[in-house]
Amino acid sequence: MTDEPIDIGVLGYRFMGKAHANALDRLPMFFEDAPETNRHTVIGRDEEALADAAETLGFEHTATDWRDVVDEVDAFYNLGPNHLHVEPSVAALEAGTPVLCEKPLAPTLAGAEEMRDAAAEADVPTACAFNYRFVPAIRYAKRLIDAGELGDIRQVRGRYLQDWLSDPEAPWSWRNDEEMAGSGALGDLGAHTIDLARFLVGDRVGEAASVSGHLQTFTEDRPVEGGDGETRPVTVDDAYSAQVEYDSGAMATFEASRVTEGHKNDHTVAVHGSEGSLQFSLERLNELEVMTGDARGYETVLVTDEDDPYIEHWWPPGHVIGWEHTFVHENYEFLKSVARDDEFTPSFADGYEVQRVLDAVERSDAEGVRIDLD
Repeated sequence: MTDEPIDIGVLGYRFMGKAHANALDRLPMFFEDAPETNRHTVIGRDEEALADAAETLGFEHTATDWRDVVDEVDAFYNLGPNHLHVEPSVAALEAGTPVLCEKPLAPTLAGAEEMRDAAAEADVPTACAFNYRFVPAIRYAKRLIDAGELGDIRQVRGRYLQDWLSDPEAPWSWRNDEEMAGSGALGDLGAHTIDLARFLVGDRVGEAASVSGHLQTFTEDRPVEGGDGETRPVTVDDAYSAQVEYDSGAMATFEASRVTEGHKNDHTVAVHGSEGSLQFSLERLNELEVMTGDARGYETVLVTDEDDPYIEHWWPPGHVIGWEHTFVHENYEFLKSVARDDEFTPSFADGYEVQRVLDAVERSDAEGVRIDLD
């Protein structure tokens, strides 16, 4: 285990760049045993914007080419668009540098496989940034499931609904392009739900055995921002639904949409077993709905006690935490793995397993058949 500060290089400085930089700021304040870090280099294309980002986010250096950085830092955070996940991450791994990469792991299954194999060859910690695994209420739910409180797992239901693309005049972005994003709501939102289900019940139901999926695009073209009437085609899905059978025979239904009016960030997961049920909503992330034993209905459990996962680092019982804290917990666990040079989960191998399901949903929709995942 190293006691030296961990030099961190980050590709990307907007939404996710801010989320992770904020997490790095919070760590020494609230997690006394967190490794010391140094925000070494932030990477992007626009030198002026980079300079502003470095000052705002606390980075010492800037770079416009990730190739100049991946072997100069102790950990590489790949927070760029999906089409930039594979090459920089693989290069960092070939240099022996641990990598945290945003989800989905890659735009394609082939890309995810390349990243998984590079991680296995490098034998350094890797992270696919499924931050919702680090919500205290989700950790509490996993404890209940692993302890058998719900009995045999029969069904999982998950949905992730947003409305930021409901307006057909909302501008085109890279997230609307298959070459850059891989998929739309499926990879952007569905990846989170599929991983969360795998995290919660995977040890009890196995991997996905077969998948049936449907994708739908409602707006075929979107205006280019500042383009004087120019439009670009939307080549990804606005919404998806899928039905999954697991190795055990348990079943799951998943859906996500970026065009559901009235839903800002509605991520809900429910697990139903032979002896109980639970359900979680990201919009009420400090709570877990639980029904076990002889209860006639759900009990709302406020997961803010000191002995609840991660809560001892924050506030007194009942003082809730928020979305940004999931990144603090994620960075805490990943950086401890980097310092100790041991395995982190969810790893690139976990990200690959999610990608297998995403790919099967797309193939099922394209071919009009159910896909077996042998």
